[in-house]
Amino acid sequence: MRKPALRVRSILIAASLLVLTPVQALDLGGLVNKLEKLEGVQAASAPVETPGVSPTALEGISNKDQVGSLKQALTQGAAAAVAGLAKADGFLGNDKVRIPLPESLKKLESALRKFGMGKYADELITTMNRAAETAVVEAKPLLISAVSKMTVADAKGILLGGNDAATQYFRKNTETALGVKFKPVVSKSMKKVKFADKYDQFAGKAARLGLVDEKDANLDDYITRKAMDGLFLMMAEQEKSLREHPLEAVGSMAKKVFSLLRN
Repeated sequence: MRKPALRVRSILIAASLLVLTPVQALDLGGLVNKLEKLEGVQAASAPVETPGVSPTALEGISNKDQVGSLKQALTQGAAAAVAGLAKADGFLGNDKVRIPLPESLKKLESALRKFGMGKYADELITTMNRAAETAVVEAKPLLISAVSKMTVADAKGILLGGNDAATQYFRKNTETALGVKFKPVVSKSMKKVKFADKYDQFAGKAARLGLVDEKDANLDDYITRKAMDGLFLMMAEQEKSLREHPLEAVGSMAKKVFSLLRN
């Protein structure tokens, strides 16, 4: 009930500032500072940088060894993430990545379960997750290719970056290609469920009316996106584990590099 009053107050404050400072009416920075003082809000601090590692941690290790050890470790992590998902129940049996029904179907799911027809919802959820488990196999060559193209600058940024620096590198360099590879596999799997076509027809119309989020209007697109999200989540976990437990890395140089970063 207080939000409208606060909004009116903010508008009045802004208006008064414009009247009081006609010469600086277009100085948005000045207005923001004055608003913050009037509202008792502390000015925002500089953006918080991702906690990283001091560059001096890698002194004495050549660029070649840094890049080589990182590539070896990332290839290991990517392969492990894909293997963990590309198996029966890789998605379905993992609460962290299991793909649920789109939000637009939540009410339908509740109704089905209420009237003892939950098996239909379960069948759709199972098929969606099986589709993701099949599609994620396509990720491994794309991830390995991204590793092979890594530059010295990329490697340093990852080694000295935050816990998910490598995952962000992979996402930036493979997400579009992964979507192209995943979707046909997902589409083929979803053809087994006749409801998928019905959903697309319903959701497409609902999206045009603003009743369904546009990104969820096509079931294949939705599953593809969720499959990629799940993959990058598991890769981030692999990366974090490697940084915390460097001796699990493959190769003596990788162990040495990540151990230095850990200390």
